[in-house]
Amino acid sequence: MRFGVFIPQGWRLDLVGIDPAEQWATMRRLAQHADAGPWESLWVYDHFHTVPEPTEEATHEAWTLMAAFGAVTDRIRLGQMCTCMAYRNPMYLAKVAATCDLVSGGRVEMGIGGGWYEHEWRAYGYGFPSAGERLRRLDEGVQIMRQAWTTGRASLDGRHYQVDDARCYPLPLQENGIPLWIAGGGEKVTLKISAKYAQYTNFDGTLDTFTAKSDILRSHCADAGTDFDAITRSANYNVVIGRTEAEVEDRLTQLAERLAGTLSPAKVQETVDGFRGMPAVGTPEQIVENLRTLEKAGMTYAITYFAEAAYDTSGMDLFAAEVVPALG
Repeated sequence: MRFGVFIPQGWRLDLVGIDPAEQWATMRRLAQHADAGPWESLWVYDHFHTVPEPTEEATHEAWTLMAAFGAVTDRIRLGQMCTCMAYRNPMYLAKVAATCDLVSGGRVEMGIGGGWYEHEWRAYGYGFPSAGERLRRLDEGVQIMRQAWTTGRASLDGRHYQVDDARCYPLPLQENGIPLWIAGGGEKVTLKISAKYAQYTNFDGTLDTFTAKSDILRSHCADAGTDFDAITRSANYNVVIGRTEAEVEDRLTQLAERLAGTLSPAKVQETVDGFRGMPAVGTPEQIVENLRTLEKAGMTYAITYFAEAAYDTSGMDLFAAEVVPALG
């Protein structure tokens, strides 16, 4: 199994209490810590407003961070989970990603999806198109990016995007362009797009849902004439790890205390309850058992999130010391 790790950027209220002037130093330190560890990749989210509700807390922009992380790390791969296609013109995005690939020495991953966070869509003036339109934009945008990264040029007269011999030079350093992670588990459209274009997918990582989505992806691959087994299936996992179950509960209590000054009691409880019972919440032994079961179902790349990482890396380090070696 391969492992990635999210770097706190504020979107999930994971930089609360850190002075904005110190937040980049915190993110840089964590990125370099991950770079020195067993993690294959680091990740950020492509969002503008915090969750579970918009606040005045920081949310640092994803692609700016891609360039910055590329300049201060040496080995680790760099991804977003996931870029919203409609937030940027796809040809412009292809150019941004190619430049980040050059800055990083060929380490960029392209996580891409249709987008969902209605509040920030409307706040930024993008409207909020139907799910069908958002996914059609995803399909057209992926076509443009693939052309740009493999040939240096792109042309498409699409329903939503039109480009005419747009240039993308220099090409990304990576042969055949930047790997595409198509995120989302929509059964009729998103997984069909994944079957056509993705090197990686990312959808719900609980066992029953992961298995069901995988079966649907396999069917779409058969229809598209693509190789299901060539697609790496990944999932994201909130991690709360402790050497004992009591230590796990202590970490959940600390999470609630950090959020208490920013969210209502009901939202704090909802957030903490969302961690409970998930596959990567527990002792190292429990997490290894859960992830091993998921690996047998085809989940071979786990992207991990540690809510406390900006304040305390002991959970991240325990996972790296005991879970990654057991599975990797």
